[in-house]
Amino acid sequence: MSGIHDFIENEVKTNDVVVFMKGTPQFPQCGFSGQVVQILDYLGVAYKGINVLADDALRDGIKQYSNWPTIPQIYVKGEFIGGCDIVREMFQSNELQQHMTDAGIPVKAA
Repeated sequence: MSGIHDFIENEVKTNDVVVFMKGTPQFPQCGFSGQVVQILDYLGVAYKGINVLADDALRDGIKQYSNWPTIPQIYVKGEFIGGCDIVREMFQSNELQQHMTDAGIPVKAA
């Protein structure tokens, strides 16, 4: 399991914004992953999408890594932000945009 943990940690630390999701940003394979992709695309945020469906060890590993039971999971500058509901609520209240800006990640003006 440590190999998966190391992989996850490396992705989280080397990408400003990373989304562990079902499917890919181009072809999300669940509605929740799709919503997160739509929000990030709308904001014009550059991010890396990692498909957990490609690897069972990764799908289980990310849940253990974050201690969060659901996917998608969004990390910004190495910090776990949350899943779809949290990201959607943060987006609607403008918190997500502020968080990205504070982290030095460019966001498109609405």
